[in-house]
Amino acid sequence: MSEQNYKNHKKFYPPHHFIYLPILIVLEIVGMYKIWDNPENQLTWILFSIVFFLLFYLAFMTRQHYALGLQNRMVMLEFKQRYFEIFGKRSDEMTDQLKFSQIAALRFAYDDEFKELLNRALQENISGDEIKRSIKNWRADHQRV
Repeated sequence: MSEQNYKNHKKFYPPHHFIYLPILIVLEIVGMYKIWDNPENQLTWILFSIVFFLLFYLAFMTRQHYALGLQNRMVMLEFKQRYFEIFGKRSDEMTDQLKFSQIAALRFAYDDEFKELLNRALQENISGDEIKRSIKNWRADHQRV
């Protein structure tokens, strides 16, 4: 990946921004025109509506994809903040060594277990599921999406 700067910092998801949404807009305009122009051809417009619905569904699911990506980013930021609060130093080295599933699992441990489980994750490479099973005092996350 190239270094990010002002010229390349914007991120587009091409299937969403350049295919789905423009097609949805064009189909909506064409459909509205054709409904008034040719109302007696119902089968064609039913099929057209199904295609339109499927394209809309794909666009909606892309939004869900964005939400999950944002949630994962927030989990990572939470880990970095917590690591800094506990150890007083940056977590860049740790985040490079851990898988996301391990970082996500560590959220459920209180600080005393967090240290122990973090060390186990780094030394023994235990999975996120193993980390969750090892937690003795569960720290609930009721704000998940």
